[in-house]
Amino acid sequence: MQAIVFDIKRYAVHDGPGIRTSVFFKGCPLRCIWCHNPESYKAGVESICRNNRLGDIEVVDESEIGKVYTLDQLISEIENDQLFFDESGGGVTFSGGEPLMQIDFLEAILKACKEREIHTALDTTAYASKDKIDRIADNVDLFLFDLKHMLDAEHQKNTGVSNKLILDNLKYLSEKGTKIIIRFPMIPGYNDSKENINLMLDFLNELANKPEFHILPYHRTGQDKFRRFGIESLMPDIPSLMEEDTVWVQDVFKAEGYKVKVGG
Repeated sequence: MQAIVFDIKRYAVHDGPGIRTSVFFKGCPLRCIWCHNPESYKAGVESICRNNRLGDIEVVDESEIGKVYTLDQLISEIENDQLFFDESGGGVTFSGGEPLMQIDFLEAILKACKEREIHTALDTTAYASKDKIDRIADNVDLFLFDLKHMLDAEHQKNTGVSNKLILDNLKYLSEKGTKIIIRFPMIPGYNDSKENINLMLDFLNELANKPEFHILPYHRTGQDKFRRFGIESLMPDIPSLMEEDTVWVQDVFKAEGYKVKVGG
């Protein structure tokens, strides 16, 4: 059994509690125009031409994106950081891309982590069948649930897919009593309207269990990656969002009793 991973980030502190190892699976069903990891789009290992600028000179070099791991290899990588997990209350976070696209491997690695008493988090778009959700839910300690837009037409326009399956899965996980943190990538001019924020609040208020709410302010780092990897970007050149720009959204959710945080 193998998985394709495009990055492993150690000592991460924004992807769940404590010090964590974040494993980034390759492949994603969404095409968010503000994506921070566009190199994760395609599922397989691929050769990509990077465009790098040295002063006034643009240099193009070819590199491979993605690495194949067996189950034993990846669990060994994770176990190397167990001391940090134990001392900080941390663990491993599976991210992407969308880890649920590699469901067989994800199911196996989650089980292996639980056997070793390693805390597990899944950073997910939740654009997947309930069958896939059921296969992994009991071995996920924390879902980091990406919620991007409540209006389906806008969601389709800016991510390439409908939000109906995503919202259904959020309801389903909440009914199961799963621990969930909502992660809202706040993108100026796209999903930061009062209408969208109020619709999101109304939806979350109807869930069986109230989740935490984390705001991820837009940062243009992802757009630099589009350029470096030679991937076409549909995102206009807009400045990064500052934390103070999120205060009004924080206030809306805090007023309803939500635990709110800016950043992961």
